[in-house]
Amino acid sequence: MEQQIYKGKLIQFHLLKITKKEELTKNTFSLEFEIPENLKDNFSFEAGQFVSVKFQSHGKEVINDYSMTSAPYEEKICLGIKVNGSEGATSQLFQNYNTGDNIWVSEPAGRFTLVSKPHEFRTIVAFAAGIGITPILSHFKNILHTEPRTRLFLFFGNKSSEELIFRDQLDDLARTCGDRLQIFYFFSQEKTADQFFYGRLDEKKLNLIINQILHLDDTDEESTIWDAVDEVLICGKGEMIKTLANACYHHGIPKKNIHFELFEEYNDDIYPIEKEFPLIENIEVEFTMLGKKYTTILPDNKDRVLQQLLSQKFPVPYSCKSGICGSCECSLDEGEVELLENEYLTEKEESLGHILACMSIVKSKKIKLNFDLS
Repeated sequence: MEQQIYKGKLIQFHLLKITKKEELTKNTFSLEFEIPENLKDNFSFEAGQFVSVKFQSHGKEVINDYSMTSAPYEEKICLGIKVNGSEGATSQLFQNYNTGDNIWVSEPAGRFTLVSKPHEFRTIVAFAAGIGITPILSHFKNILHTEPRTRLFLFFGNKSSEELIFRDQLDDLARTCGDRLQIFYFFSQEKTADQFFYGRLDEKKLNLIINQILHLDDTDEESTIWDAVDEVLICGKGEMIKTLANACYHHGIPKKNIHFELFEEYNDDIYPIEKEFPLIENIEVEFTMLGKKYTTILPDNKDRVLQQLLSQKFPVPYSCKSGICGSCECSLDEGEVELLENEYLTEKEESLGHILACMSIVKSKKIKLNFDLS
């Protein structure tokens, strides 16, 4: 039994049985799903990906995305979920669905992923806040299982120790893989014995981390641990991602090696836009979506394509508006645009003329787009 819906792209859903439900903190819980043998291929996934869950909330159908905490080798789907208020949809999911119930779950998606390099010596640093630990946990379990030469550092921020989710799993990983994994907990609303671990993960804290934790490298006396960092993973709210991504970049990490996952709509740019473009006015736009053709005129190219189409009330697909989620991916069939940032598209997709509408500035008098890529 399966269903398909359009959510920027065509998404395939299957009914899965909840095999385990666990309350983790006062406002978080986990769900584990059984994957039938005939759906094993459909639910194969990469560490860092997410699934969409479709359920009833206050009599209405809701579709929410949740990152998986399970690693691919575990061959199961495990989710960590935060309840946002007693009347919210996630509260209904917690209250109304229990072990043994069936629920619609989409096939895995998302590109908060890393290329596996089991034969290389790598250093990977991750920053997470609150429920943002979920895809990081998947990544770390997978890397520790498949990459024997990779060392990992996790800096995990929460308001208090009571709200620290998945601490048992994280501490178990640190105990069993202590030679390759170090975890540091930070609390923004709870005093700590060491002042270093009090406060939010931000640019100032990153400077301290680099100078006091990631400084001496036992494997290379002539450099620091930070100098050896190959990849950075960041997951949390938009402002935290923006602050840390820019701080990492200014401390020498190339943008292509800084990966982030957003857990809410975020309308600001992660990196500052430094380019200026010649003004073009009265831009003709044609686009196709769900088989229907639309035409409109954009007053100018001072703002991105997606934002202008949304302001004209067109139901174009989007989630983050920051070039991360890929919901607004489309093909540019005519005209020219400048793609300001790209955390999502592959080189192959770009070569096929795909763009992200939320990151595109028009550079011609007319453009033609197609959102029907599936």
